[in-house]
This record gives sequence, C-alpha cells and structure tokens, in this order.
Amino acid sequence: MGGRTALVRTVVVKVGSSSVTPETVARLCGEIAGARAAGHTVVVVTSGAIAAGWTALGRGEKRPGDPAVLQAVSAVGQHRLMRLWQDGLDPFGLLAGQVLLAPLDFGHRTQYLHARGTLAHLVELGVVPVVNENDAVADEEIRFGDNDRLAALVAHLVGAQLLVLLTDAPGLLTADPRQFAQASLIEEVVEIDHRVEQLAGGPGTDVGSGGMASKLAAAKIATWSGVETAIADAGRPGVIAALLAGEPGAGTMFRARAGAKRLPARKLWIAFALGASGRLVVDEGARAALAEGGRSLLPAGVVKVTGTFVPEDAVEIAGPDGLVFAKGLVRLPAERAAEWMGRRSDQLPDEMPQVAVHRDDLVLVR
Repeated sequence: MGGRTALVRTVVVKVGSSSVTPETVARLCGEIAGARAAGHTVVVVTSGAIAAGWTALGRGEKRPGDPAVLQAVSAVGQHRLMRLWQDGLDPFGLLAGQVLLAPLDFGHRTQYLHARGTLAHLVELGVVPVVNENDAVADEEIRFGDNDRLAALVAHLVGAQLLVLLTDAPGLLTADPRQFAQASLIEEVVEIDHRVEQLAGGPGTDVGSGGMASKLAAAKIATWSGVETAIADAGRPGVIAALLAGEPGAGTMFRARAGAKRLPARKLWIAFALGASGRLVVDEGARAALAEGGRSLLPAGVVKVTGTFVPEDAVEIAGPDGLVFAKGLVRLPAERAAEWMGRRSDQLPDEMPQVAVHRDDLVLVR
C-alpha cells in the first residue's frame, strides 16, 4: 500500500458506535490533531447518539426497536455525543462543529450546496466538522440507516481522497474470526465483487446498526465515486497516521475504481441513498440503449413491472437476464407503467409522460 496515499489531503473518518467511548475518542482526537498539523483536512462522521441517549436514560441494556422512540432517544444523546468529541479536542485547542445531515440533503442541489458550503466554511475556520445523521427528525422511510453510508456520501460531498471506516475489527478478514481462529486480514481489495461481499456478515454488536456488510456497501459507494476507502481497527494506536502513510497491515484498503469519475451528487443519491420501490425489466434493446447509449428508458422497452411506486420513486432496472444494471427515478405510477409497457411513443396518450425513466435521473450500478 506504500505511496498510494501519500498525497491525501482530505480524509473522512467514520467512528462506529462500539468505538465511541471516552478513551477511544480522546485518542482519536489526538490523531486527528496530528493529521491536521501534518496538513491534512479531517472530517469526522460519528455514530453513537442513540447509544449515548439510551445510556443517559438508564432504561437497561437492550435498546428499543420502535423508530419513533429511537428518534426521541437520539435527541437526548446528540448533545452528549458532541460533548464527548469536544472534550477530546479541547487539549489540542480545537473546536468541534456539529453538522446533522439527512438523505434529502444529497438529493436536492440547493441543500447539497448548503451542506457542502457549511463543511467548507467550518474547515476554513479551523473547526473539525463532526457529522451525524439527523436521527431525531429523519423519516424512517428515507433515512440512511447506518452512518457508514452517510460517511461515503460525505466523502463525495467534501471531495475527499480517503474514507476511513473505524470499527472494532482490524479490517476485512478471510473468515469470521469467531468461527475460524486462522482468519487473516485482507490488506487490499481492488474490486468489491460477489466473493468479497460473501465475507461480510450481519451487524457485529448490539450497540450499532451496521457491521462489515454495511462497511463494504459504503466502500463500494466511495470507490465508485473515486475515493479510496479503508476499514480499520479504531482501537489501534496511530491508526489514522498509519492509513495516511499507507502502512501495510494498518487495515483493509479498497482502491478507487480504475478510471472512475465522481458521480454527480444527485446520481449518487439515487444509486445509494434511496431504497427501490419496484423494478422494471427491460428488453435487450433497451438495456443496450441505457447501458451503452446513455439514453432514457421509454415504455416501449419495458417488458415487466413489479412493485408499488409513484412518480419520483426509485426503481431498479433489470435486463432480460434478471440482473439489475441501473436505478432511477420513475415518471409513471406502477399501474400505468404496467398498462403501457411495450407501447411505442405514438401509441401513448398525450397526457402520459413519454419517458419512463429519464437519463438525467438514471445511474448505472453494474
């Protein structure tokens, strides 16, 4: 890994709930101060508001599952979480700036620009931005669900060269160490394919909502948009400096896709921040037009419609082989899409949209 990260100047560091303890945060704040002193820009994405709130409420070890209750709990914990980070930065004369984001902040250009501007101004003021999902008011249907994905989107937002996902594991391992003692660290991943994804399991602890699977999903988002990503152990002393220096064995490094151009924010939001409400299966001609020709999807190319959706909902687009290759915002409700699929434009009613998914609202995901 040596040399590949030598030019990193902007890094997003995400810290999972299981690692948000006073001792770990204090040490990481020292490492963040060191990275800043070396000329790097550091943005923190932190989990832990719900855990902090539940601990403060003293209601027992098992946290509730009701989304509305969790939102209230996060409101109790959010300022405690920020206090933890500020306490950790105080010895280094640094200020933390809280930034709460929701998925829609990445989907609407005005909100996206506001968020980017806020983060940029905080950096200019010498403040360490500390980002979290706006759990207290987020709609359960459109929330991120875990801060790994949020961190990947923030990395795109700030134009980062490196995303660091800190957890309670040394990185991606060849097997589950709880079952196979001989499991070893995978130091580098060039492409996140099905074999790599099979190495990830479910959530690792009761404290957080993520796990290695969510970190791989975040790594895929980031590497698709040109950002190298590392998964590493938050408990390893000097981990941030080691990753910035490209030290072997500091974690698992996921290389940015070769020749990858950063996706526009709106398309990144469509691809990764929105859940799909349905699926359109298209014929081979439509698949080629979308995947190779950069065209919009017309009703004529649709051969099957599944799911329940309304205009502006996200839908997956699959080819004749059933493999999903694109995702986009649909312009027809499900019943109309099913009724008029396979029809040429001159066979459609005048009042009906002539495009099922416009190319501006479509992103290739394979």
